[in-house]
Amino acid sequence: MTHATTPASHSAITNPLLHTQGLPPFSQIRPEHVEAALDETLAKSRKELEQLLEADMVPDFENTILPLEDLHERLHRVWSPVSHLQMVANSPELREVYNRCLPKLSRYSTEISQDERLYQLYKTVAEQNSPSNTEDDQRTQLLQHALRDFHLAGVDLPKDKKARFKQVMEDLSGLHAKFEQNVLDSMSAWEHHEISAPRVSGIPNAVLEVAAANAVEQGKDGWVLRLDQPTYVAVLTYADDDRLRQDFYEAWVTRASEQGPVGGAHDNTHVMEDIMALRHEAANLVGFRNYAEYALASRMAGDINEVTEFLLHLAAVAKPAAERELAELQAWVGRPLSPWDIGYYSEKLRLERFSISDEELRPYFPLPRVMDGLFSVMEKLYGIRAREQHDIDRWQNDVHYYALINDADEEIGGFFMDMYARPNKRPGAWMDECILRRRTNGEIQLPVAHLVCNLTKPTGNKPAQLSHDEIVTLFHEFGHTLHHLLTRVDYPSVSGINGVPWDAVELPSQFMENFAWDPDVVRGMSQHVDTGKPLPEELLNQLEASRVFQSGLQMVRQVEFSLFDWRIHSEYDPAKGPRFREILAQVRDRVAVIKPPSFSRFANSFSHIFGGGYAAGYYSYKWAEVLAADAFSAFEERGLFDREIADRFRQNILEIGGTRDIGEAFRMFRGRAPRIEPLLAQAGINTLPPDNS
Repeated sequence: MTHATTPASHSAITNPLLHTQGLPPFSQIRPEHVEAALDETLAKSRKELEQLLEADMVPDFENTILPLEDLHERLHRVWSPVSHLQMVANSPELREVYNRCLPKLSRYSTEISQDERLYQLYKTVAEQNSPSNTEDDQRTQLLQHALRDFHLAGVDLPKDKKARFKQVMEDLSGLHAKFEQNVLDSMSAWEHHEISAPRVSGIPNAVLEVAAANAVEQGKDGWVLRLDQPTYVAVLTYADDDRLRQDFYEAWVTRASEQGPVGGAHDNTHVMEDIMALRHEAANLVGFRNYAEYALASRMAGDINEVTEFLLHLAAVAKPAAERELAELQAWVGRPLSPWDIGYYSEKLRLERFSISDEELRPYFPLPRVMDGLFSVMEKLYGIRAREQHDIDRWQNDVHYYALINDADEEIGGFFMDMYARPNKRPGAWMDECILRRRTNGEIQLPVAHLVCNLTKPTGNKPAQLSHDEIVTLFHEFGHTLHHLLTRVDYPSVSGINGVPWDAVELPSQFMENFAWDPDVVRGMSQHVDTGKPLPEELLNQLEASRVFQSGLQMVRQVEFSLFDWRIHSEYDPAKGPRFREILAQVRDRVAVIKPPSFSRFANSFSHIFGGGYAAGYYSYKWAEVLAADAFSAFEERGLFDREIADRFRQNILEIGGTRDIGEAFRMFRGRAPRIEPLLAQAGINTLPPDNS
């Protein structure tokens, strides 16, 4: 299997984004290449599409659908590196051209989705298609997804409404990007310069070393603590100075709002209002009462009530546990706690209760050893090895590239790994598609992924050392990576994570998190950075026991975010606007046990729903977590690395892309429908709520 190639045009020689062989040449890509490459690709695609539509032939899958798949995949090859670079290596020049190109990309996408001639071609081919084998089943699902998406894009609308839907999509693409950029800019606009050693007491050395280097870079004494995610978490968890914790908390929860230390400079409030109005209008245009109904058209969940009841059930189960946990913490401290105190004292209580802290664990988990442990899990489960390749073009010197090798010594895909926080890099962790799997001319184009985290970069000779939370995050994103790379589907629009219902896309990632808690796995990936010794059994047992520590608080927090997202989209009324604060207050009254201060504007930096793909879909994390916990319980029943059960999971979940109903696929793997009990047991929440009927 090789990466598919096509002859290079003259433009491709001079514009690296038109490079169609192998991996993207990231180091050669400049902002001035972006718009020219996109314009050329879109013009070429429009021309070829017209030729296809005007061709005198009876349409079938080979002569019609496969060429259209090729058009979509070629555009992905051009745009994917741009989209990736604006998240990991942002610059004013790249941002400007990226924003200029988004409407063009949206316009083209909507044109394709609203083209009645194209819709009729898909419909004709779908009517001919009669599945008789696995490949035909894959084709049937591709065609059904496509026909559904035509309707969701307004192919049935009259001309004027089509034009309006198209404009709405263009406007939304720009607003989503603006939201993300405001969050990034507001983070870059604030930092804390400190010269007093007592005020940074408790903050881990790894974070202080970076802060000291920042100060030197600016010609200052002491430390410059920036508002990146690793620094924020470290300050809120370990800083002994409560005023410093409060300052960081306020800066973090007021990002991109009118409140806080940089309030108003990058305020997302009107951006959010415009996003909500346009989403609602788009849903109405294509026949849905609201955006939540529109989103459910391509999800597992059946209707709005099913999602609402699912979330309220979780809240009813978890809230009593969360209330007990908060009461225990405040009784232990001896006073009511402010939100910026909870992480700090929770870590102290965890240390007392389990004699374990993240900072005590970190030296046992140097990044290279953790990666070895992660790869060992992959090999035991699926017989796949990771082989680092050093001669790969990359966008940053400390980015790594790994090829995945199967037990027949064949390469089946690869991934870039970008681990460290930087000022010009989006916060958080994610997996994204670099190259999609595709079969063309008898050859397989191998899938490639981007795996991105935001760890604190080491400043000395020692490697980065991870907290256990960071290890869990890494395993999570690697689950997404395997979902993309292990697909056996040859059609890009339904391979990997494409075509998978959004409320099931977190199943492979949350499934993988469980291995980061297994004692044998943890033992195998631990090696003290100084002594070389593995994690002592006592600490290992305490870590395992700490898994359910404050699990109720964690669950109600996720339910709070999910209900807020769900309600603002399902209850939106154009006459009243989005009612962000009103709905959030109602949600918190019902499910939350930690009440934030009035200046908090968490929604203004809620990138998952206003900048990413989780709009009316944040509930997916908990929905998929039910599936993941139940799937993992099958491994616990049969043996954690039982190859038969691993093969069944791989064949029924990881390999199928969007070519099968995920509920049916889960039943094929598990032998039954999913149950919620394994999730509750995993969280140490075993008591169902009382029946108040």
